[in-house]
Amino acid sequence: MPQQDRPVTVALVGAGNRGQTYARWVAAHPDRARLVAVADPRAHQRSLVTAAHPDAVGFTDWRDLRTAGVAADAVIVATQDRMHVEPAVAFAAAGHHLLVEKPLAPTAEECRRIVDAVRTTGVLFAVCHVLRYTPYTDLVKRVVDSGVLGEVVSAQHLEPVGWWHFAHSYVRGPWRREDLATPMLLAKSSHDLDWLSYVTGRRVERVSSFGGLRHFRPDQRPAGATDRCLTCPVEPECPYSAPKLYLPTLRERGPIWPVSVVTDGTDEPALLDALRTGPYGRCVYSCDNDVVDHQVVAMELTGGLTATFTVTAFTEQTHRQTRLFGTHGTLTGDGERVRVHDFRTDRIEQIEAGTVGGATAADDHGGGDSGVMDAFVRAVATGDGHHIRSGLDESLASHLAVFAAETARHTGTVVTVPAH
Repeated sequence: MPQQDRPVTVALVGAGNRGQTYARWVAAHPDRARLVAVADPRAHQRSLVTAAHPDAVGFTDWRDLRTAGVAADAVIVATQDRMHVEPAVAFAAAGHHLLVEKPLAPTAEECRRIVDAVRTTGVLFAVCHVLRYTPYTDLVKRVVDSGVLGEVVSAQHLEPVGWWHFAHSYVRGPWRREDLATPMLLAKSSHDLDWLSYVTGRRVERVSSFGGLRHFRPDQRPAGATDRCLTCPVEPECPYSAPKLYLPTLRERGPIWPVSVVTDGTDEPALLDALRTGPYGRCVYSCDNDVVDHQVVAMELTGGLTATFTVTAFTEQTHRQTRLFGTHGTLTGDGERVRVHDFRTDRIEQIEAGTVGGATAADDHGGGDSGVMDAFVRAVATGDGHHIRSGLDESLASHLAVFAAETARHTGTVVTVPAH
């Protein structure tokens, strides 16, 4: 691979956990990228980025960054879900290449707004569907494309959110309510419907769906439980205890995610104070959450391929798990390896993916966070959009499938997914 003439210059809009993840990749690859600006209304989050990028100019508002005329080849939009559209459209219009955190937007109309803006300007564009960029995904797709499975006829896919991750992000955290963020399927699992389309090479055409909020609600609250974990007599036996979720992480690994989301502090007193007064110390049965804690989607993809997808809170925290059923073989995968059974020879082969990192945001999403940054920066540096696996058409299609699934869930019907 030829070397770049110069590092790609990048501006970051949104310096939360996702934005900081991408900024760390830039800091680790100074020969390939340089962060020149960051915009976030929170001084602490801005300072975390500028501490690692001393030459980056800080702004409290992305609009100020835009009007300041900072020279940047590309802009990463990593704001909250409902705050992607305006900056994405504005920076596309200004001619900046775009990397946008998923989901693109909470409605189909807003997604199309971003897509139309990018088409009009012709800038390079990628969505952070990081699952497309992992070594494990490369392996699964290589097996499928090799033909050893024959024609893939059906698929089963599981997103095991993890009991503590769900409590952190979707009961106590910012994705707990649809009106604050997006439906659970869009916030967490737009990755998964997108991934199924990517590895099979098929588009989701029809969907039905079932699910709801079963457990994290007031009528499931244990007798004697109080509104705060730190004062609750039931806390030692509760699997969703906030001290159990955060204190071991801080003690064993330091103030990384998810501790870094709970408090700006770096020590135990700061964490305990945050649990005493902030949202992450609340009883999971006494929050204002309304997103589903379990959901199933049944899909028909191009050519009649059928698939089921399950997302659930009630699992260990681990990689996605998949089974692909073909006319000549099966594939069973767990995010780190695949087991391939070839019916023609009756041979069973287990292949390691060389997965990098764990399944969570603290562990590079199995190599996906690094992978999407590598591909996007390479595309900008070379002007070759083929490096991007999650562009306009692919991402819009997977978002439209999620919106259709949510319509199906609410109406109890089978819904056809629009083609565009």
